Amino acid sequence: MEALERELTVLYRRARASSGEMARQMHPDLEAAAYGLLVRLAESGEERATDLAGYFGVGKATMSRQLRALEELGFVSREPDPADGRAFLVRLTPGGLARFNEVRDARRAGYRSRLSAWDRADIRDLARLLSRLNADTPA
Repeated sequence: MEALERELTVLYRRARASSGEMARQMHPDLEAAAYGLLVRLAESGEERATDLAGYFGVGKATMSRQLRALEELGFVSREPDPADGRAFLVRLTPGGLARFNEVRDARRAGYRSRLSAWDRADIRDLARLLSRLNADTPA
């Protein structure tokens, strides 16, 4: 367990730093947490702000502030939810998606480079085990 704790600590610290770098590549004024939000919106297509807050385990005010910053930069838009007129759906703008894809593609190229000597089965196992860890970890 000690080795696991040590390696996860290093991984989390590096992931935070990497998210900060990805956010800065999106825009110099973007905070690190915003990159994960963009990843989620790219995966889901659109989502309510309250659902995003629940997914990330943050308060509505925090999520609202992050979304407002992304909206001001032109990366996301909010539209009324047709299922509930009081709520809004958030989605990436075409420009936001294009910029996100550029940054994500560069990040994936870095992964491919760092893991080029790894066996593909090991990479699949790592992804599977990280997915399992994430599923078992509360937000």
